[in-house]
Amino acid sequence: MRKLLFWGMVAFVVAFTSCKSSESAYKKAYEKAKQQELIEPDVRVNEGFEVTAPEEVIPVYTNPVAVEQTPVVNEPETSEKVTVVTGTDNLKKYGVVCGSFGLKANADGLKDFLESEGYSPVIALNEQKQMYRVVVVSFSDKESAVAARNAFKARYPNRNDFQGAWILNRLQ
Repeated sequence: MRKLLFWGMVAFVVAFTSCKSSESAYKKAYEKAKQQELIEPDVRVNEGFEVTAPEEVIPVYTNPVAVEQTPVVNEPETSEKVTVVTGTDNLKKYGVVCGSFGLKANADGLKDFLESEGYSPVIALNEQKQMYRVVVVSFSDKESAVAARNAFKARYPNRNDFQGAWILNRLQ
């Protein structure tokens, strides 16, 4: 009987001490939920309408941005034979290329962004290099293309990828 009572007490002690909850586990779960709450947007329902937290406001400058004029004669250009893949087929001789991709899906993503910004971009394929060029705007003369490229770069000073925009001379 003593052995039975001894083993019963051991089982009782082991059962209740091993299942003890730890405060740190609750604290970790709480902190993880708090971090997730900070990442997800604040969404509340107000009388049946979904209201989201305000997005970041981008300031609008009313003063025109000074665009550095570069001599068009010395302005580098890249001559390529390209065919329009996506967009209207109104690609003129000189275009402003703001992105170049090996995958069409990446070019489509940039095209969608530019459309949301108010542009009418065109995706052109250089079959020789298998590269998709995203052309923001195109012109029949080089001077207009250079001015548009400079204005485009000035509009997005914090986008390093757009600072590499270049002039495409479309070969027929």
